[in-house]
Parts: sequence; C-alpha cells; structure tokens
Amino acid sequence: MKNPIIAAIESRVSTNLFDSEKVLDPEHIEELTRLATRAPTAYNLQNWRFIAVRTPEAKARLQAAAYGQAKVSEAAVTYIVCGQLPSHTVMEECLRPSVEAGFMPAQMIDAWSEAVESTYGDNPQMQRDEAIRTATLGAAFLMFAAEAHGLATGPMVGFDPAAVAREFGLAAHEIPVVLLAVGHARQGNWPQKPRLPISRVLETI
Repeated sequence: MKNPIIAAIESRVSTNLFDSEKVLDPEHIEELTRLATRAPTAYNLQNWRFIAVRTPEAKARLQAAAYGQAKVSEAAVTYIVCGQLPSHTVMEECLRPSVEAGFMPAQMIDAWSEAVESTYGDNPQMQRDEAIRTATLGAAFLMFAAEAHGLATGPMVGFDPAAVAREFGLAAHEIPVVLLAVGHARQGNWPQKPRLPISRVLETI
C-alpha cells in the first residue's frame, strides 16, 4: 500500500470547480489552520496570518479583488495567507513555550532575538523574502491538511494585493501572498498536469 503522504502528493490537483452547496464549519476551518501552522519558519518566528473568508459578503469582496475568479465564492472557504515581516519583538512569545517545555535554554531567546534583528532589521528585501517564504510554506501545509481531510484546494496568485490589504484590514507589516480556496470539488476539474522530466530540474553535484 502506497504511503498516504506520497499518494496525496501524486494525486493533488489545483481545483477550479467547487461544489458551492457544501460548507465547512468553523471547527473544521480552525483544525486546518492548526495543521498549517506546523510548517517551519525561520527562528520559529511563526510570522504568518490566515484569514478564512467564508461569509457571502466577505467572499464577494475577495472575489472582486481576485479579478472575479468564481472559485472564491464557490469554495467553502478561501484563505488569505499572509506573511508578516520578521521582527525580533515576537521572540519571547514564540520561544518561551519551548523553554518551558524543557528543550530550549532560556538564554537562546535573547540570542535568537539578536540574530533576527541582525539578519532582517535593516534589510527590507530580506524581510519581504522571509514573509513570502513563511506564507508559502504555510499555504503548502494547508493544502495537504485539506487533502488529509478529503478536501480539494485551489491556490491563487491572481489578485490585487493592495485591494486585498485594504478590504481585509491588513497591517503595514503583512503581505497577502496567496489565496487558497478550500472545499469539495465538483465534476469537471482537470487531473494533475504532467511535470517536466527530473533531468530538466535536478542537478546532483
């Protein structure tokens, strides 16, 4: 029997057609998000935010900012996955549970705080790159959390970031990186599209 993680990777498709009659309850949305936050982040910054858009009014606003893509309104929920510019000010909150669990020395909080400030503090490009990396990893984990729950997903980069930030009150340090529609697929979606041969994308040295 094939490993379920490998099976999910090999069978995942980018869904465009969703059954608009099927919904997800808040507890289900929360559980998917909990699993998404198991993704890795630099220095355990956890510099992301997930906005679950599920009401008709909110979906209409997001759909307008996503150039009218129907899956925003048809999916049970569409997540706005945001990356946050990294800041050393969150390190106490993010690392204290590891210290209390007994596997991280307390002095590492200050050490990692200094490292975050040194790495990102005066480098806007590095800050933005890290925010995008974090949100991308979170979105990937969210996709496979949905797969594990028997749900379909459709990631979207076709949207107006400024409009999304304005309509949904994003803070100045938050970047909307990807939209992820989640729900139940209906008939008519394409299968997974063939990939380039490994020889085209892998170099072993």
